[in-house]
Amino acid sequence: MNQKNPIRILVVGCGNMGASHATAYHHMPEFEICGLVSRGDSKVKLNQSLKENYPLFEDFETALDKSKPDAVCISTYPDTHEEFAVKALEAGCHIFIEKPLADTILGCERIISKAKETGKKVVVGYILRHHPSWIRFIEEAQKMGKPLVMRMNLNQQSHGYMWDVHRNLMKSLSPIVDCGVHYIDVMCQMTRSKPVSVSAIGARLTPDIAVDNYNYGQLQIRFEDGSVGWYEAAWGPMVSETAFFIKDVFGPKGSVSITAKDAASSGKSDHVDSHTKTESIRVHHADIDSKNEFTKADEWIDMTDEPGHQELCDREQAYFLKAILEDIDLSDHLDDAINSLKIAFACDESVKTGEIVKL
Repeated sequence: MNQKNPIRILVVGCGNMGASHATAYHHMPEFEICGLVSRGDSKVKLNQSLKENYPLFEDFETALDKSKPDAVCISTYPDTHEEFAVKALEAGCHIFIEKPLADTILGCERIISKAKETGKKVVVGYILRHHPSWIRFIEEAQKMGKPLVMRMNLNQQSHGYMWDVHRNLMKSLSPIVDCGVHYIDVMCQMTRSKPVSVSAIGARLTPDIAVDNYNYGQLQIRFEDGSVGWYEAAWGPMVSETAFFIKDVFGPKGSVSITAKDAASSGKSDHVDSHTKTESIRVHHADIDSKNEFTKADEWIDMTDEPGHQELCDREQAYFLKAILEDIDLSDHLDDAINSLKIAFACDESVKTGEIVKL
C-alpha cells in the first residue's frame, strides 16, 4: 500500500456502528470514503451528518465493482458477514468487520482462509480491546490470583429504533452470542486459561422472534485453572433496567469492579455510550489481620477522562490502518475472534439442548 495515497474505503452498513466507523474515516486523511452502502436511507442521513456527498449504493456487489476500494468496512447484520467479506477479499480488499466475524464457525474459517490466500488484513471490531479502562480492568483482575470469579451482564431495555435493530439481529443470533463474544473475550484475557465447558439458559419473552430463539440468555463458563465466568444479556421493551450493568471480578486476593454510576443509571441501558463506560474502577484487597479486619482500604481508579464511543471507533480504525501499513500479523487476533465465537455458539447449543457442552 502506497502511504502517499489515501486508502479508498467502502462503508457497508450505515447504522449505529457503520456511521461511527465512517465518521472516523471521514476525519482521517489516510482514508478516503469511496462509497456508502445500505438498503435504507441511513446512508443518506450519514452523508448529511458528515456534510458530504459520498457516492451512495443500494447493493454491495454493485458498489464493490464501481467504487474499486482498497478496503471495505462491514457493519451489516451478521448473516451477511461471510458473503460480503469473502467477496471483498476476492476483490483484493482489506476488511474491517464488526463482530461477530460471521454467523457460523464455518463462515469464520472461510473468511480467515480467504484472508490468508489473498494476503489481505481482516480486523474484527472488538471495541473493548481498544478501551484503556477495560485494558486496566483486565490488568487489575489478573492481580487477584486464581481462580477468578467473573460476573458480567448487559441487559438492554430496547425500544423504538433499537428494538427494530435487535429484532433484526435475532434473525441470525441470540443476545448472548452477539454481545457475549465481547465479554467471553474479556474473560479469556483475564484468566489466560483454556475454557473447558459451558452451560446456559434462555427464555423467549416476545412473539416478535422465531420460536427457536430467545431474547434473554445467561451463560456460565468453566476454565481449566478453576476460574468460572457468568454473563447475562437480554434485549427488549420488557427488560428490567435494575441491573443492566454488572462488571465484577474477584479472586483469592480481592476484587475489581467497574462502578459506572452515571452510565449504569436508570434510562441508560439502551445508550451505546453507556455500554463501554467505566467512570471508575474499585479495587478491593482481601488482606486481613488477626481480628479478620481488612488491612488495606479500597482503591478507586478514576477513569473520568476515558474515551467516548466515537473515540473508541477512531482507535479501532487507527489500528486497522496500522495493520495495513505495517503489515501486522493478525493470526492471534483472528484466533481469538473465532475462539470467543466458538464458546458463544456452545452456549447457544446449551440453551437449546439443556445440556452442559464440553469444549
